[in-house]
Amino acid sequence: MAQPLVNSCCRCYSLRSGSIATGVLGILLSIISIILIFTVRIDFKTILMDWLPQNVVKIIYALNLVMTILISLLMIMGVVKKNHFFMMPWVVLGLMLAIGLLISVIYNAVVYFIDGFVLGGTLWIVIGLLAVVLYVYLWIVVYSYFVSLKNENDRGRYSKQPYRR
Repeated sequence: MAQPLVNSCCRCYSLRSGSIATGVLGILLSIISIILIFTVRIDFKTILMDWLPQNVVKIIYALNLVMTILISLLMIMGVVKKNHFFMMPWVVLGLMLAIGLLISVIYNAVVYFIDGFVLGGTLWIVIGLLAVVLYVYLWIVVYSYFVSLKNENDRGRYSKQPYRR
């Protein structure tokens, strides 16, 4: 059986509370991003398919954010109902998003440096890596609660020792 990577969230909250907070934060940031996508004039660019029209790119981003909301809701429901199967999509996709975020931060910083915007590239590296570290930590909190729920379900809720000595 796998062991949880951390025992608490921020050393003062339970893994359950940290997982719920992570899900709520994901939902709020997705809603804010959807609002910003359709209200602010920003030219979105994709790395591989830069020939797509801006409206199509905005719709793709919005659909991605809607899926993030649904997966976060599913994860919160899994935490509340203590069902690790509901949390599994968030855990798997969260790890892939962390890798994608790291690649995106590095790619954007390199593009800024190549274009001669040293300050922009430096800000992308510093703020982006801080965001990656925060995201990975929150993923570790959710993963640790996922593992503890999975271990609890594997051994049975009532077969564990009442007191840990």
